[in-house]
Amino acid sequence: MKNEREETLRFIIGVCLVLMLTGTVFTVLYSLVFVQQPMNQSSPNDERLFSLISPIATFLTGTLSGMLLTKKDDKKEEEKK
Repeated sequence: MKNEREETLRFIIGVCLVLMLTGTVFTVLYSLVFVQQPMNQSSPNDERLFSLISPIATFLTGTLSGMLLTKKDDKKEEEKK
């Protein structure tokens, strides 16, 4: 029962993190493609947005990969038992 709850919780958290990462990527793409930009440089607002979003996306990617690696390690331990 405990193992089943943990897997369900990991799945829900994983889905939430993937949705946040997807939303972040589409926000950046939208701001690049559909918002009018100055010709020679990016606007100051976009520079601030990218400076904020870059660590967030890095954190989300690292968290997702950590969750996947932990799940694989758990499966290996169960197989040994």
